[in-house]
Amino acid sequence: MQTHEREESHHPQSATAMVVVLRFLDYMRAEKGASAHTLEAYERQCRMFIEWMGARFVSWEACTVDTFRAWLYEAMQQELKPASIRQRFAALRSLYTYLMLREGYAGNPLADLSLPRARTGLPVHLSLKQMEELLSLPLRTPVDKKSPAWLPFRDAAILELFYSCGIRLSELVSLNADALAGSGDCVRVVGKGRKVRLVPVGEYAREAIEKYLEHAVPEPDGPLFISRLRRRMTGRSVQLMLDKYLRCSDIPFHISPHKLRHTFATHLLDAGADLRSVQELLGHSSLSTTQIYTHVTKTRMKQVYLQSHPRATDIED
Repeated sequence: MQTHEREESHHPQSATAMVVVLRFLDYMRAEKGASAHTLEAYERQCRMFIEWMGARFVSWEACTVDTFRAWLYEAMQQELKPASIRQRFAALRSLYTYLMLREGYAGNPLADLSLPRARTGLPVHLSLKQMEELLSLPLRTPVDKKSPAWLPFRDAAILELFYSCGIRLSELVSLNADALAGSGDCVRVVGKGRKVRLVPVGEYAREAIEKYLEHAVPEPDGPLFISRLRRRMTGRSVQLMLDKYLRCSDIPFHISPHKLRHTFATHLLDAGADLRSVQELLGHSSLSTTQIYTHVTKTRMKQVYLQSHPRATDIED
């Protein structure tokens, strides 16, 4: 932070530029419901651009498409991945959308800027056998003597809920003890943009949560999943918990909570669920976001065909 302050003191226009950015971030927080993670990333990306411009920065309005082409060239010279480059420009594009909407800017200099296309990889997910192995680990892994006796029940409930509902990590840690609606058949989830949705909870997950609540007894008006110190769990503590069980498993690759979300969606589609229903369950605002999973099932279908049909030859995607 001291470095930023020193640079901005050399270039007063940089401080003025950040004032505009802070108004933009307030707008994103208040009106778009942007998460703290998104806001932090947007501030960092805008600040990087301002610092790169240095004394050349006059105002946001004075920046042209050529200015951003030079910034793009700089990123490409650093051999950044296309996805990283597109992320670097995401904040700037949103900033100019805000400036046109709220501060009267005539145009968006980024509108005509062509960015490298991100290579779309298929989402990594667990097989059904791997998922069942992971789900079984909390209740058959030795517990540290210093840990509370309810800890394995909590971990089992978390993993079952991830797989049963496909919720995001941020959604899981923000759940309160009253999030299970009615008889516990659904969980009330607050997603991106503070949108609330009800997601069905399967029988295995319901039973795991009931056992956890019975043993841990969290406060009725407090967080659903608590740490050893009985505070709300953080995203990092959930990842560390998952890492612990992965070390005890035969799963040959690293798994994040988001990959459990991919597993949820892929297994549903493999079993015949329609894409629109999966979109609603995942809380995707656009069907195009969900369509990545169709490539997974299509690829697997092709593999099964090639391996099983007696007269199969290679076929086009």
